[in-house]
Amino acid sequence: MTTLEDCRALDAQDPLRSLRDQFTLPPGVIYLDGNSLGVLPKAAPARIAEVVAEEWGQGLIRSWNTASWFDLPQRLGDKVARLIGAAPGEVVCTDSTSVNLYKVLFAALSQQKDSGRKLVVSERSNFPTDLYIAESLCRERGFTLKLIDADELQGPGSVLTDEVAVLMLTHVNYRTGAMHDMKAITAAAHAAGALTVWDLAHSAGAVPVALNESNADYAIGCGYKYLNGGPGAPAFVWVHTRHAGKFEQPLSGWWGHAAPFEFTPHYRPAPGVGRYLCGTQPIIALAGLECGLDTVLAAEAFDGGKGGLAALRAKSLALTDLFITLVEERCAGQGLSLVTPREHARRGSQVCLSRSEGAYAIVQALIARGVIGDYRAGDSQMPDILRFGFTPLYLGFEDVWNSVEHLVQVLEAGEWQREEFNRKNAVT
Repeated sequence: MTTLEDCRALDAQDPLRSLRDQFTLPPGVIYLDGNSLGVLPKAAPARIAEVVAEEWGQGLIRSWNTASWFDLPQRLGDKVARLIGAAPGEVVCTDSTSVNLYKVLFAALSQQKDSGRKLVVSERSNFPTDLYIAESLCRERGFTLKLIDADELQGPGSVLTDEVAVLMLTHVNYRTGAMHDMKAITAAAHAAGALTVWDLAHSAGAVPVALNESNADYAIGCGYKYLNGGPGAPAFVWVHTRHAGKFEQPLSGWWGHAAPFEFTPHYRPAPGVGRYLCGTQPIIALAGLECGLDTVLAAEAFDGGKGGLAALRAKSLALTDLFITLVEERCAGQGLSLVTPREHARRGSQVCLSRSEGAYAIVQALIARGVIGDYRAGDSQMPDILRFGFTPLYLGFEDVWNSVEHLVQVLEAGEWQREEFNRKNAVT
């Protein structure tokens, strides 16, 4: 049996433990929800205050030049590129995940408009905003959205036929934590003549991503989860260089013009991924995102030149392995089932447990104790889920032990059955 002393020994040996000092963590809180909203970087309040009071307050409009506001989406994009296997100049930080998905899916469908292919394929369990955007675009552009299960993607009976125009997937499933083999699935899609659109919302900053090595076509991702950019932080968009120069981005705003300040009446797209910008950029929000990106890039110093995320990934797997082991050792007979894959190659940086009764209330009882995870509603194929995210930048092994100890107490005492824990909040 694993002991608390074992966990403390692992913390003492952890080469990444100093990275926790980059964050403001409330006392008494074990934060297992960084896969939904990352923790505040200590540098962010002062940096945002500087942008507001100095660059905006004193520099005024001059700061577009003197404080280099103008190229902030590209500079931050280059930082994101280091985390997702892209090259400098291939990523921009801008807009929301949903808006960026609209842009890249529109572009991919435009490329396939004369191919005779009419299907967009995605997982039934994909994040809802992705499905809503795809549903809308398919309706507008004469395509059909086909929803499948993950096991239908490869092997005999694969749904990747010559009818498929675009395969749209989230790299790490938001609800289960299951991770796709991007390289193999992209190759299968290309062999069938389809383009790929990848959502990296639950993988960027948490697991190694290799967009160029995988030969992917389009990708978007979130700035406020593992990238710690703050609530509603700008997202990012990546387009493979073989596609980036083609003008099918539908939101042709002035910031994506080749020369915005020429103020010409007709649109001329910026070269490459720059055309995936649209309107004037949210500078204050981008400043917060940069602080978050810097917390993740600080892990490169511990990575021995392996690309920034190898050390984080190793710790993530160790933390999630420990959580799974402790739950199975200490919560046996309590009705919990593991949903997240055990295999490292198929697991993101979260662990999801299902329970036929009381999942929401159990999470609320844990939150009241200072262990913050979240709940995701089930469906006809899966019970309700208790979802726990593990961000190795600021979580330790003793945190894992203590979180399971609280879970044990909530379950054994039936604490979750109290009325206040069964009242649904607007945000779950």
